[in-house]
Amino acid sequence: MKKIFIILISYLLIFMVQPKVSAEEIQQLNIKSEAAALLDTDTNAVLYTKNADAKMYPASLTKIATAIYAIEKGDLNSIAVVSANAVRQDGTRVYLVEGEQVPLKKLIQGMLINSGNDAAVAIAEHLDGSVEKFSENINEYLKKKIGVNHTHFTNPSGLFDENHYTTAMDLALITNYAVKNLVFAEIFGAKELVWTGQAWNTTIKSHHLMVTGDFPYPEVTGGKTGYTSLSKQTLATTADNGELKLTAVVLKSDHKRDKYDDTSVLFDFGFKDFQHTTLPKGQIFKNGTKEFYPEKDVLITEGISGSTKKVNSDGVLSVVGNNGQVIQTVQLKLNEPETENVAKMEMKSTKQKQDVSLKDKYLFIGILIFFIAALGVVVGRKWTRKL
Repeated sequence: MKKIFIILISYLLIFMVQPKVSAEEIQQLNIKSEAAALLDTDTNAVLYTKNADAKMYPASLTKIATAIYAIEKGDLNSIAVVSANAVRQDGTRVYLVEGEQVPLKKLIQGMLINSGNDAAVAIAEHLDGSVEKFSENINEYLKKKIGVNHTHFTNPSGLFDENHYTTAMDLALITNYAVKNLVFAEIFGAKELVWTGQAWNTTIKSHHLMVTGDFPYPEVTGGKTGYTSLSKQTLATTADNGELKLTAVVLKSDHKRDKYDDTSVLFDFGFKDFQHTTLPKGQIFKNGTKEFYPEKDVLITEGISGSTKKVNSDGVLSVVGNNGQVIQTVQLKLNEPETENVAKMEMKSTKQKQDVSLKDKYLFIGILIFFIAALGVVVGRKWTRKL
């Protein structure tokens, strides 16, 4: 009896000292920035968030949106004439001169690589005639083309304005969209570029320390920095380890080092804890009596240890991580029961038969009318002869 009592006490002590980790605590990362989002670049799966839907000021990360808008809307070989307004811009510049003629692609390079505010305004005016019209058009573009709903830009560069705002999630989605464009991806990942201008001949270098290698992270493929005294430090970065492609956005870091540390933590977490799998075409998922299936193979992102897949009554499949958070959603197609298919086929067959029967009736009536008419002609001729 004494031995049994000792064993029971031992088990009790073991369970008492076991740490109780909630599902939410499992994914709490040491992120110092005020807001952050980590997405799978290929699937848009949401791998980690911190205040990701909070209204924030992006600073020069705005130029990611300006760049992809310009690439898709403009002719990269077209020549922009630099205005006095562009030359007067505050902050980082590529030292354009009023009246200078510059190809659109070169302006995009100067804007993304060296963060030139003068280049950003020159792009906006070249595309839409004015910064005001550009702002109106890019906001519409971001909503309709990329599907973001919490972003409003008043300028192409990101200079602070209370009405110029976005969210970490929106910026991650914008970056995911943009990086799929080969021209954008090439510029976004450039470490440096020889710049020959009317007033400035130099080699411009990326301000992103992970891109240049000054903050080593070998998997990094591109990035953009941002800073204003009110926006504080902002950073957007993409990375690829050969198996996954990730996009990380961090906003409002107090110190420059923090945004790089945070981005490194996010990438480490994404590459370590997630993987790609495929929903095979035709796989059945049930919700009550309803069955749904993917019409084609669908790439999804899930945890290394797997995930839970739930489908709602509308056929939206949710890929749920071990912490209970939805990683990704996929729209499936309703699988109609065989009886409904048979009924539809029978209705179709009946309709076809009815159509054929109707055609036969019309044909018979037509032939009858023809013979009556012919008979009338013959009889008419006989009467004519007699007369």
